[in-house]
Amino acid sequence: MSILSSILSMFTGGASSASAAKPMAEPQTYKDCVIHAEPIREGSQLRLAGRIEKTVDGRVLERKFIRADVFTSVDDAIDCTFRKAQQIIDQNGPSLFADGEETRIV
Repeated sequence: MSILSSILSMFTGGASSASAAKPMAEPQTYKDCVIHAEPIREGSQLRLAGRIEKTVDGRVLERKFIRADVFTSVDDAIDCTFRKAQQIIDQNGPSLFADGEETRIV
């Protein structure tokens, strides 16, 4: 019975992992931008990923980012995602949204 339970948990564990693929946190506002932390689950780790939104002339523009950094803790992945987004905003300044594209990967 325990072998059957182990096999079953592998399949049900995969399903619950898929539903937890995007651990969410409350968005943060930084320099007129809204940052969404959306780490991507890869096995037992989480890849740093998120998006930055800014309203420009009544339109919401979005910049998505994925980085190579991986974490074992959801909290670490989310914290680092917010820090990385702030760094992207600081480094790019107004040029981050200057092209007017609705969505883009940075």
